[in-house]
Amino acid sequence: MTYTLDPQIQVMLDRAAQLNLPKLHDLSAREARAQFDTNVQRFRDIVPPTEIARVETTSTGAGYGHVPVRIYDPQPGKVTPAIVYYHGGGHVLGGLHSHDGVVRNLAHLTGYKVVNVDYRMGPEHPFPAAVEDSFDALRWVSEQAATLNIDPSRISVAGDSAGGNLATVAALMARDADGPQLKGQLLVYPVIDYRGGTASFSTFASGYGPLEAETVHWFMRHYLPNETDRTDWRAAPKYASLGGLPEACVILAECDVLHDEGRDYAQALSAAGVPTEMHTYSGVIHAFFNYAGLVDQSSAAQAQAAEFLKRVLG
Repeated sequence: MTYTLDPQIQVMLDRAAQLNLPKLHDLSAREARAQFDTNVQRFRDIVPPTEIARVETTSTGAGYGHVPVRIYDPQPGKVTPAIVYYHGGGHVLGGLHSHDGVVRNLAHLTGYKVVNVDYRMGPEHPFPAAVEDSFDALRWVSEQAATLNIDPSRISVAGDSAGGNLATVAALMARDADGPQLKGQLLVYPVIDYRGGTASFSTFASGYGPLEAETVHWFMRHYLPNETDRTDWRAAPKYASLGGLPEACVILAECDVLHDEGRDYAQALSAAGVPTEMHTYSGVIHAFFNYAGLVDQSSAAQAQAAEFLKRVLG
């Protein structure tokens, strides 16, 4: 089967090729982070961030793991629903800065507060540190809702790639802990099993953007150095019992090593009785969700994500 890339995606890949950058999996974690952060800044220089009325960087504090968070509040002084967002980056790259544009856009499009979570990452802090931070941040948002001007009965988790993994794992943990009660989970090309093994993992193993099959395994070695952890449901949520989870929206990129595992997870959620909608964007690659302002399908995907969040939280 032949896959034709979206013309706007192809332009981005052509420009990236001109930079002749090394592949992420050929670098150390420190070098990969520096290259990743430079690319994020290049995008910000082209697409100015959306203005949000109030942005505050703080910490969840004692009892909640002291997890750094950044709160985007488009309606200061008003009680709103909340979206707890977990950034992508293979549990190794990224932070509050890397997905600032995405989070700003979701806050703007929904009118709701978005809490961006800066969880610990490998290799310095391997699994399950990110999982613990993710759930601590979710508990903090729920239990401190009155102070944060958040409606505790209207909270959703969201995330992309590694963050999509953490979002659905946090939802599983909340279900098992009998709270916080969530209204939805937005999963953008989530990592479901770092070991790969799907058809898309082979088909798009190289040549379709910075996330290649070997890159995924590089992330796995940094985040999950203990091989026995790789089938723990908190690392690979396909091994969890999925019944009783909140309504899900799964957004996928057609030309992505993670496409099939995201599709299979959406189908498994639906089979478990979880109301699930799935949307695949044609001719786009992993990380396309971040490219709003340069790629029309990225803007469309963010708008679709916001519509889902408004529906389940409204």
